[in-house]
Amino acid sequence: MTETPTLYEWAGGLPALRRLTTVFYGHVLKDPLLEPVFRDMDPGHPEHVAVWLAEVFGGPETYSRDHGGHRHMVGRHLGRAITEEQRRRWVNLLFDAADEAGLPADPEFRSAFAAYVEWGSRLAVMFSQPGREVTVPEPMPKWDWGNRPPWQPPSD
Repeated sequence: MTETPTLYEWAGGLPALRRLTTVFYGHVLKDPLLEPVFRDMDPGHPEHVAVWLAEVFGGPETYSRDHGGHRHMVGRHLGRAITEEQRRRWVNLLFDAADEAGLPADPEFRSAFAAYVEWGSRLAVMFSQPGREVTVPEPMPKWDWGNRPPWQPPSD
C-alpha cells in the first residue's frame, strides 16, 4: 500500500455505509428507548446518514452539496432533548450494526470509528437541549485515522 486510504475507502465506500445505516435504523425502530425519537423518520434518513458518514470519513462531499452540511445536521437535532441514556443506546446499536453490516473490524478502523461516534453523539446531545440554537456556521467534520495508519501484516 503506497498511500494511506481514507476511512471511507477502508470501510468499503458508500455501499458499506449504506449497509450500516440500513441495519442500524432497522434496529433503532425496534428499540423501545429510541423508537419514539425516530418514529416519524423520513424514509430517506438512512441514506442521508450514509452520505453524511461518507463525507465525514473522507468520501465525496455530497452531503454538504445536497443536504446543507454540518449546520443542517446540527439543525436536525435542535429541540429533541436527547438523553444520555438514549445516546448510549444509539452508540451501542451503531457499534452492533457495524459488526452486522461487516464493517472492518481491525482495531485502527474501529478506534477511529468509535472516536467519531462518541464525539458526534455527544454533540447531538448538546445541540438537542431546549433553547439551543445554531448561531454560527458549523464546519463539516473531517475524520481520519488519528495519525495511525491502518495496520497491515508485515510483507515477506
